[in-house]
Amino acid sequence: MTESALIDELVALVGADRVTFGDAMSPDDLHDESLHPRGRIPLAVVRPRSTDEVSRVARFASEHALALVPRGSGTGLSGGATPVSGGLVVSFADMNAIVRIDELDHVAVVQPGVTLRELDDALARSGLRYPVYPGEMSASLGGNVNTNAGGMRAVRHGVTRQHVLGLELVMMDGTVLRTGGPVVKSSSGYDLTQLVVGSEGTLAMVTEVTLRLSARLDYGATILVPFATLDEVISVVSPIVASGLAPSILEYLDVFAMASVTGRAGLDLGISPDIVSASTAYLIIVLETRTRDQLDADIEALGQMLTDAGALDTFVLPEHAGVRLIEAREQLFWASKDAGVHDIVDIVVPRSAVPTFLADAKRLAELSGVFIAGCGHVGDGNVHLSIIESDDQRRHTFLRELFAHGVRLGGAVSGEHGIGLDKQAAFLEWSDPSSLMLQRSIKALFDPHGLLNPYRLLDERALP
Repeated sequence: MTESALIDELVALVGADRVTFGDAMSPDDLHDESLHPRGRIPLAVVRPRSTDEVSRVARFASEHALALVPRGSGTGLSGGATPVSGGLVVSFADMNAIVRIDELDHVAVVQPGVTLRELDDALARSGLRYPVYPGEMSASLGGNVNTNAGGMRAVRHGVTRQHVLGLELVMMDGTVLRTGGPVVKSSSGYDLTQLVVGSEGTLAMVTEVTLRLSARLDYGATILVPFATLDEVISVVSPIVASGLAPSILEYLDVFAMASVTGRAGLDLGISPDIVSASTAYLIIVLETRTRDQLDADIEALGQMLTDAGALDTFVLPEHAGVRLIEAREQLFWASKDAGVHDIVDIVVPRSAVPTFLADAKRLAELSGVFIAGCGHVGDGNVHLSIIESDDQRRHTFLRELFAHGVRLGGAVSGEHGIGLDKQAAFLEWSDPSSLMLQRSIKALFDPHGLLNPYRLLDERALP
């Protein structure tokens, strides 16, 4: 069938206003935020408005053996939403309804195109919140589910999978399936909900998400803590986590990352030049609780722990400065991109292994002549490194060794950004072959013809 005939059939299925093709396709629909864009042109971009339309598109793609790439807001960093030449992109931007908010059961049901910002705004007066914030409030809930998004608040609240209670899914043959539901636990059969969370759009298309909500906490403080050495930063993390203070955010930034964050935001935190010059790393800690008295007591206990650990000082930031610092930290990717970094990795290791991993990374960088700058969700062992090295071969050699060190320490190639295309080679090289074989068997059951988000994650075929 010709491309023109395929387009005509697709338009007949979902409507002319739902399909763009040729020069009418928006460039924004043809990439995500990967630092390695690949410039593939699909047959068309489809914007369904309902689960039924998604089902029709899936059946159409199956009948004509067309690759199908689901797309949320395009904020992913690993090439997971890269189109396939001659295939279809299914954009969920117009499936953005908040179906319901159940304040009694602390549940929200949303379509996949709803953004974190839209959900947060809708919950503002309810006393509830969805606590997962991966750093970009324009990210969609469907995209978050597919990548099992995490973020700075994971140290207390966990990642996306801890908050997904149920899903509505469209299979590649058009079958509509519901998994889980608005209950907090279940021991009834295989957990298909959690199987799909983090599958990067390779098993099914998410058309509705049932989310667990949490109570908003009215009292909070942001504490900035400079240290003379990274070892001192790391040494205090486990005691903080074990203390019962339950920080909502526990981040480290090296001096390069901190300078980038504050510089891009034009943020002056009032730290004396002597402290700045003596610092090589910083902790950012956010405490949240129910009462002012409890917050004050927690700040005092934390301050003593930090002093005992060798902190150069402890700054409890004014509320506006704390909010701006967290917002600026969440935009660090954009600052790194503006600075011309060539790769960003999000390796995760056991929290106790972070000092060893960072020392390995520094040593490998010096041996390779590669520049790295770092930050990370140190409370859960997720290390983010920005790499500047224009020589592709040198950079790839360094990255291969870096991934190897992380995995040998008991870690994984990606802690929250996902595998996509960018980290596929490392994921396949450092994963257990038996695990890969089992995962491929699961993929074949869901998508026997390999049409759903192909050529990435487990699929080693070259992207056409």
